[in-house]
Amino acid sequence: MSDNTAKAWSWIPSLYFAEGIPYVVAMTIAVIMYKNLGMSNTDIALHTSWLYLPWVIKPFWSPMVDLLRTKRWWVLTMQWLLAVAFAVIALVLRSQDVDLHSGLTIGGRLTLAMLWVVAFASATHDIAADGYYMLALDEHQQSLFVGIRSTFYRIASITGQGLLVMLAGYLETRLGVAKAWGGVFATLAALFTILAFYHMALMPQIEHTVRAYSNDDTSRGGLRQLLADFMHKDNIVVALLFMLLYRLSEALLSKMSAPFMLDSPEAGGLGLTTAQVGMAYGTVGVICLTAGGIIGGLCIARHGLKAWMWPMALAITLPDIVYVILAYMTEPSVTLITTCVAIEQLGYGFGFSAYMMYLIYVARGEHKTSHYAFCTGLMALGMMLPGMAAGWLQTQLGYQHFFILVMICVIPTLALIPLLNIDSDFGKNKGQN
Repeated sequence: MSDNTAKAWSWIPSLYFAEGIPYVVAMTIAVIMYKNLGMSNTDIALHTSWLYLPWVIKPFWSPMVDLLRTKRWWVLTMQWLLAVAFAVIALVLRSQDVDLHSGLTIGGRLTLAMLWVVAFASATHDIAADGYYMLALDEHQQSLFVGIRSTFYRIASITGQGLLVMLAGYLETRLGVAKAWGGVFATLAALFTILAFYHMALMPQIEHTVRAYSNDDTSRGGLRQLLADFMHKDNIVVALLFMLLYRLSEALLSKMSAPFMLDSPEAGGLGLTTAQVGMAYGTVGVICLTAGGIIGGLCIARHGLKAWMWPMALAITLPDIVYVILAYMTEPSVTLITTCVAIEQLGYGFGFSAYMMYLIYVARGEHKTSHYAFCTGLMALGMMLPGMAAGWLQTQLGYQHFFILVMICVIPTLALIPLLNIDSDFGKNKGQN
C-alpha cells in the first residue's frame, strides 16, 4: 500500500460521512422535526422542498468553488459553517418552546433560516469534497476508494435518518419535543466541530490554488456554450422530460411518508412514535435502499442499461402501492409497516440505479463533467417541484386518495420509457460476452 493510499484512509471515510449528514438533515430530518413541532403537512412539504434549491443551481456556482480558494479551504469552511448553523438551531429549540401548530413563530423562522444555511453549505461541501477527492488521488486510487465513499455516505444516512431520529424519539419522552430536537442539533454541532478539527489536521494541503475548470468553461460565455451544447444533444426533449418525471411519484411520496407514519389514526396516519419511524424508515429503509442500489448496479453491469430499464422503472414505481394498502388498513402492526417500507425502499434503490446511469448516458461527450452537473440539477428540480405541492395535495385529498394519486403519477414515468434511445451495450461490463 502506497503512503498516499494509507493517508487517504484517514480522511476519505470521515469526509464522505460529513458529506452525507447535512443532506439528510435538510431532506429528511427537517420533515420529521417540523411534523413533531406541529407544522402542517402543507407547510412542511413547501418549506422543506425549497431546500432542494441549492442542489438545483449547484452546477452554476460550482465554478466559483474552483476559482476562489482551494477545495480544502471550502471543505473546512463549510464544515465550520454547518457546526455554527446546527448550534444556532439547537440554541433556538432549547431556549424556547417552539410550537408550530398555529403557524411559523419567530423560533420556527430562525430554524428554517438556519436550514437554508445548512442546505447551501451542504451543496457547496459536495462540490469541494468531490473535487478534492479527484485532485488528491490518482485514477487507480479513485477507483479503489469509490466503494468506501459510497459506504460511508450510506452510514451517514443511517446515522441521520435512523440513529438521530431515534435519539429524538428517546429524548422527547423526557424533555419535550422542542428540547429533544435541540439535543439532536447540539449533537450535530459537536460532531461537525470535531470533524472540522479532524480534517484540519489530516486532510493534506495539495496545492495553494487549483482550478478544475478552464477559463472558457467558467466564463459567462463558456456557460452559455455549455448549455447550448447540452440542449443540442440527441433526443434531448425526451431526456429532459425523463429526468424531471422519472421520480414524480417518489417526489410526492417522499415528503409525505414520514408525516403519514407520525400522524394519528384519527388523522389517517399510522400513529408511530418518532423512534419507530427512525427504525423503520431511517434504518431498515436505508439499508434496503442501499441493497437495491447495489443489486441494480450489478444487473446493469452484466446486461447493460437498456435491458434493465423497464424492470427498474417498474421497481421504482409499483412498490409505492404498499402505502395505499397501509392507508386503508386499520392499525397495521409495526412489523408490517416496516416490511412495507423495506419493500418500497428496496424497489426504489433498484430502480434509481437506472436513473443515475441514464444521467451518465445523457452527459456523454466533450463536456461530460459539466453536462452531468446539469443533469443532477434537473434531478433535484424533479424532486423539488412536485414535493412543494405534496403537502397541499395530501391535505385536500387525505392520505388514502393522496397515495392513489401517487400511483396514478407512475403513468408519465412509464410512458417515457419506449421513447428513450439507449445504446444496447451502454453500462455493460466490457468483459461480458
